[in-house]
Amino acid sequence: MVRQVELRIDVSDAAGLGEAAHVAASVVLPDPALLGERALVCFAKPGGSYSRGYYTCALPGPAAGAQAAWHAERGWIFAALDTLGCGESSAHDPEALDFATVGAAAAAAEQEILLRLANGVLLPGYPPVHQPVVIGIGQSLGGSLVIHQQAHRRSYDGIGVLGFSAVHSHPATPPGGAPVVVAWYPRDAVRGAGAEPLNAAALKQALAEGPQQGAWAALAWGFHYDDVPQEVVEQDLLHYEAVAHPGETAGHFRPEPWMSANTPHGVARLTLTPGAVASEAAAITVPVLSAMGVRDLVVDPLGEPRAFRSARSVDLFICPRLGHMHNFGSTRALFWQRIHSFGEWCAAVKGE
Repeated sequence: MVRQVELRIDVSDAAGLGEAAHVAASVVLPDPALLGERALVCFAKPGGSYSRGYYTCALPGPAAGAQAAWHAERGWIFAALDTLGCGESSAHDPEALDFATVGAAAAAAEQEILLRLANGVLLPGYPPVHQPVVIGIGQSLGGSLVIHQQAHRRSYDGIGVLGFSAVHSHPATPPGGAPVVVAWYPRDAVRGAGAEPLNAAALKQALAEGPQQGAWAALAWGFHYDDVPQEVVEQDLLHYEAVAHPGETAGHFRPEPWMSANTPHGVARLTLTPGAVASEAAAITVPVLSAMGVRDLVVDPLGEPRAFRSARSVDLFICPRLGHMHNFGSTRALFWQRIHSFGEWCAAVKGE
């Protein structure tokens, strides 16, 4: 029987923001009989403007089921965390939420979960879990967070980077459509401090050519495959508008439990800048899975393994009939199966 434990973990010291801070997490536990000789714990980070519900809720679409429960039914302990400042984690100045701050908070929360598992106090009656295989996965912005955390803190025995490129992430455009132009910022850029985008000339040229009328349609095309019902696509895209312009959407937008009204601006501003976490990716030594939909943010899927030049192994998976928002798609279970197989590989490598 799968059980879910809800946590609010104090990370005030780790975050170093000078104020109280906590991370919200949902830990989905399998039947203890399925844990095997060495348990596997998966920590999952959602994308920007999404909450941990992206993993724990059965999202609408042409398939069924929640990812966390799917893995737990097959023996994994699956912990989904809200990014600091997002979802039900504590709210802070979004500009203060850079890679280092968000990563420190997540690492502290994850270590506390592992400690409670080891001491048998996460859930009354659940057996202690000692020295598990630990992997980290992240979708979209969450993928950048997993890369950064692993390079700086070595939290995991393997990482799954889902729908994010360590080389260049960019919204997919329908065939023949005009490309979307987004701002590229250096890592030390601070909004409001006069930082100019690195590609200011390209942005100026795009504005001179008129509004990017096709940008919204391009987002829909790349985020959801054709078999996702239109009402699901519209609801999902509306929440981006609600995050960007909350006053304009008030009264006709109903947030779902997998959405977040906030994003960590210090990270989000950089995720579409080429090479934003390239140096971190190059330093990772554990196995890596780079997985994406056939329509996704990864500009050059076949070139992605070169980013992880120090990794023990790099697996590449391009899932058919899947857009960037993987857990809404009809082939979501196939995507999850590939992640599960990767976890088994990480366990084999650690057991050498």
